[in-house]
Amino acid sequence: MSNAKLLVDTNIVSYVMKDHPLARAYVKHLEGHLLAISFITVGELYYGAEKGRWGEKNRKQLETTLRNFVVLPYDHEIARCYARLVAERERIGRPISFNDAWIAACAVRHGIPLVTHNAKDFADISSLKVITETAV
Repeated sequence: MSNAKLLVDTNIVSYVMKDHPLARAYVKHLEGHLLAISFITVGELYYGAEKGRWGEKNRKQLETTLRNFVVLPYDHEIARCYARLVAERERIGRPISFNDAWIAACAVRHGIPLVTHNAKDFADISSLKVITETAV
């Protein structure tokens, strides 16, 4: 197993959980890496469960899935990265959603690439390396 870490975006975790066809396209990027998710992704996944009124079986699957990732917690450096990213994107006329900004800030703060199927949401963040599949 590689020591390389990757931050996995919420959409990729969701694809993996649902065994979505897009999950297969990302396996080659994920295998052999230490996989992390941000604290925001955990919240987004729980929100999806609440909004969808998931039953016990699906909630247990979510809990099981979450155990496969290191969760990057909040810290003050992430907050500074977040503020810088949001302000930079506003200055260039490309606002970013708050949740995406927090996820990007986690990746930037820890210096690890972000695996996402929504690369356009993270465009123009110079200090962020994005791994995505466009031909899917």
